[in-house]
Amino acid sequence: MSARSSDAPPPAERPGYEEARDELVEIVRRLEAGGVTLEESLELWERGEQLAKICQDWLDGARERLEAAARDSSAE
Repeated sequence: MSARSSDAPPPAERPGYEEARDELVEIVRRLEAGGVTLEESLELWERGEQLAKICQDWLDGARERLEAAARDSSAE
């Protein structure tokens, strides 16, 4: 995986891609629905940013694995 920011959870606490994506979808739904305070909106936004980074890290890692597999198979 690529390097994570200092506010990312430790690997043992880091959600999987699907879990992070689902939580992010729920946060977007809550923000779009409104009815939350400014402070709650800011907290949700910050959590959403963390989750987006986690999802991107998972996707980047998957891309790296696929590229490595493609290089390995073409070298044979």
